[in-house]
Amino acid sequence: MNRKFVFTAAAALLLIAFAVAAIVYTNNKHREAERSAASQQAGLNRAYAPMLGKPEAKVHIVEFLDPACETCRAFYPELKRMLKAEPDRLRLSLRHVPLHQGSAEVVAVLEAAKLQGKYWVVLEGLLAAQEQWVIRHVVQPAQAWRVVEGLDVDLKRLEADMMSPAVMKNVEQDRQDAAALKVTKTPEYFVNGRPLPRFGLDQLEQLVAEELRRSY
Repeated sequence: MNRKFVFTAAAALLLIAFAVAAIVYTNNKHREAERSAASQQAGLNRAYAPMLGKPEAKVHIVEFLDPACETCRAFYPELKRMLKAEPDRLRLSLRHVPLHQGSAEVVAVLEAAKLQGKYWVVLEGLLAAQEQWVIRHVVQPAQAWRVVEGLDVDLKRLEADMMSPAVMKNVEQDRQDAAALKVTKTPEYFVNGRPLPRFGLDQLEQLVAEELRRSY
């Protein structure tokens, strides 16, 4: 038998074996992530989490978000678009993961704004002006506060509430849940407890569509 043919065939078999092993590994990792998410349902469904959409909607997106994250800002209008398209069947909850340097203070601002019923006002204001208070991926808290000053919030109450036990408890619970769910980057999405197989808007839309078909 021609040695060149044998070598080529062997190399091809090795490539096929490697590809199969990679697929199996990826599938196993995804199944492991799904099992982990299923076992952490409490961590995905905290009652204090801010929510958009109807509470009875059967398809639930949970997003772990860092307000200083550029990709979170870019995805936010896409999430609003998806909710608008399915106002009765889809809902969104947000959780906080302050991964950028300095963003923990901004997370506390958001949690405190929630106590005034101003969470979405403050979040959308901060995201719209993100370039003003995030410089080279580092948060400038004073600049973020200037953005908040221009919004319809009680600033004295906000500042006091930032250090309240209720706010600190929620911030810490989000941190613990993110760690338990192995959230190491933002944005991270779970749809009815299922994580994305790969990150991307198309993958998120496909997973939402699957859950809509499954639930309705």
